Amino acid sequence: MISILVVLTYCVMIAVNIVANTLPINNITTGGVSDTYANLFAPAGITFSIWLLIYLLLFGYTVYQLNCFKDLSHSNKRFFRRIGILFSASSIANALWIFAWHYDFIGLSLVLMVTILGCLIGINSITASETFTSKDRYFIRLPFEVYFGWITVATIANVTVLLVKLGWSGLGLSEGFWASFAIILGALIGSYNIHYYKSPVYGTVIVWAYAGIILKHVSTVGYGGRYIEVIVTAGLGIVMLVIAEWTLLKKIRG
Repeated sequence: MISILVVLTYCVMIAVNIVANTLPINNITTGGVSDTYANLFAPAGITFSIWLLIYLLLFGYTVYQLNCFKDLSHSNKRFFRRIGILFSASSIANALWIFAWHYDFIGLSLVLMVTILGCLIGINSITASETFTSKDRYFIRLPFEVYFGWITVATIANVTVLLVKLGWSGLGLSEGFWASFAIILGALIGSYNIHYYKSPVYGTVIVWAYAGIILKHVSTVGYGGRYIEVIVTAGLGIVMLVIAEWTLLKKIRG
């Protein structure tokens, strides 16, 4: 039953995301809502193309897990059941997030984003302690590593958008300072999680997001290099993440 629930909730998530940008919901696209609350942490638009990869990888898992209960031990059934419940919950939260976001309930959208993040923390905590075959790794662990990495950044971005909506003054400090603070915070969290979850892939996704921030800031259609501190900090964040990945790989290889 859990495997069917995974399929149904995945389909709901995909359907809502497609409708969100083709209808679009509330006459505004998902990216259009982001543009309404412009902030220095937001990456270039092309960076969001990673969602296509995420949904394709999750599709792979969704199909793969349909056969997961054949000739498996009780412990393996429990393994897939736990992931299936968390993934289904995250899919529903993802779909609800779209509605909250498009109808400008930014506070509610943050609650839903944190819910997705919590589900992915749970899934990655489960998979990080397992030993997979190459095939299993591609279809079970990889999708949730990539998803987790992106949602880590998306959660910080969602907090930033909420602060913009609330008109937060920044305690008298510049927007560039707070964007840099958010970038460093994300890099520190990312560097810790790379080692905790033993996942260089997770870190690579955050590197992708930070490269997108730099692209947005150096682009003439973005900020045109006006916020040097943000560019430098994003570059530093990438270096931190790459070092964390390198040290993990070195440790794994002995």
